[in-house]
Amino acid sequence: MALYGKLETEVKINASAKKFHEILHQRPHHMSNICSDKIQSVELHESEWGKADTILNWRIILDGRVHKAKKVIEDVDEEKNSFTWRVVEGDLLELYKSFKIKVQCIPKDEGSVIHFTLEYEKLHEGIPDSHTLLQLCAEVTKDIEAHLMGNNNDV
Repeated sequence: MALYGKLETEVKINASAKKFHEILHQRPHHMSNICSDKIQSVELHESEWGKADTILNWRIILDGRVHKAKKVIEDVDEEKNSFTWRVVEGDLLELYKSFKIKVQCIPKDEGSVIHFTLEYEKLHEGIPDSHTLLQLCAEVTKDIEAHLMGNNNDV
């Protein structure tokens, strides 16, 4: 069993890539209003919303438990609607030596495709791949889509 892992998924949505990217990257603090059953809070720890090197404190609900993660925004590409979060503190690092979440919002003729890539290094071979976190990403994507398609863009 390999210690390095990489999981990917794509979620097709009817909302625009630009609007989706704006919420997830530049306004993640609104996600607790959009999907409170999955995201309890996203708080600014250091710097500015949506900027590279910004540090965010996340409280997510995964596998029925509240998990905390401190993430740094890195590798931002506004033109491609993509960015990467690197986990620097929190529950995930009890299982993984390193953990990154890459997100790209790809425009299509109708709607867009949201591509998630989880890259990590496990602390030991007994740790499972993070399929539940990948599933959470897909579910949050659908919640944000529903919010955007409902014209609730004021949140």
